[in-house]
Amino acid sequence: MRILLLLLAGISLMGCKEAQKQDGDAGSATESTDSPMASSSDTLIYPGEKHFKSIRQVTFGGDNAEAYWSFDDRQLVFQSNNAGWGLECDQLFLMDAGETFADSRPPMVSTGMGRTTCAYFLPDNQHILYGSTHLAGEECPEVPLRSNGKYVWPVYDSFDIFVTDLEGNIVDRLTDEPGYDAEATVSPQGDRIVFTSDRSGDLELYTMNLDGSDVRQITDELGYDGGAFFSPDGTQIIFRASRPQTEAEIAEYRELLAQGLVQPTEMELFICNADGSDLRQLTFLGNANWSPFFHPDGDKILFSSNFEAERGFPFNLYLINTDGTGLERVTHGETFDAFPVFSSDGRYLAFSSNRNNGGTRDTNLFIAEWQD
Repeated sequence: MRILLLLLAGISLMGCKEAQKQDGDAGSATESTDSPMASSSDTLIYPGEKHFKSIRQVTFGGDNAEAYWSFDDRQLVFQSNNAGWGLECDQLFLMDAGETFADSRPPMVSTGMGRTTCAYFLPDNQHILYGSTHLAGEECPEVPLRSNGKYVWPVYDSFDIFVTDLEGNIVDRLTDEPGYDAEATVSPQGDRIVFTSDRSGDLELYTMNLDGSDVRQITDELGYDGGAFFSPDGTQIIFRASRPQTEAEIAEYRELLAQGLVQPTEMELFICNADGSDLRQLTFLGNANWSPFFHPDGDKILFSSNFEAERGFPFNLYLINTDGTGLERVTHGETFDAFPVFSSDGRYLAFSSNRNNGGTRDTNLFIAEWQD
């Protein structure tokens, strides 16, 4: 579901461009002699991007996003709907941290059925959780991009959260409530999962143990709460949210939700303790502020926003302190940068971007060496 917001920047992740591949091949690695993360081309760094020491492009066609690191920083899992890889909608792929995929396809760890979203490693580095609709059918569910002329996200009630091993074998199902359960991420402390569910009648945040037990609702305000991540010490959670205020906004939100839809064009960032206490709004920027992730120091948030845009794009990355001060622009693209995720040691940043796509709508994965 997060990946669909790329459409706001004119990027369709529901039908992707041609990409080179060899079906069934494991990914081929392109590694520097001094570091597997080193840049293949510093021309990918735009003027003003002072936090990027070097940058390496990982994928080279189609639409690829939401790359999340294993706890030991050796691997990443990401989602793609690359038609060149034989896909019709988002599926999940595993890669080593030093690999690139100009001429190959990484191994798939989802079932290849239905639609998937938001994969995340478990602390043992041997299992991955993710949201999937595959129990409702093998086909990709329909994606309504507009309702009454307005851009919307589908909230499929067939999404549940599953656990797979690195070979793609499902070993557990963590949710079985009616309705939407997805967008799950794991605390760096390795003890809790946070996810979004509409089991209460609204899209709220919940936490649970790694085995799906001890489910606790932690938000309860009207509006969509999602895309949540824990702080490095596991004590806080950052997330995106919509907050309809007027009677018309509330009526529209409820009408769309009854159809399994949400409108994501107006979202701000909120932060709270891991139990939901001390909830407060972090940004007041307008437009869409989303895909937040904690800097490893725990005192800053890196996120994507189009608040400076007049026509919905560009989206760029910004840093902000957890007290709402110190807003700083990090990327300086003219199209789209989003889904920033730090490695646990803070040395590298994985993100998705339209840079170097030859003027197409392709969205690729990049890994940058980070410097404060």
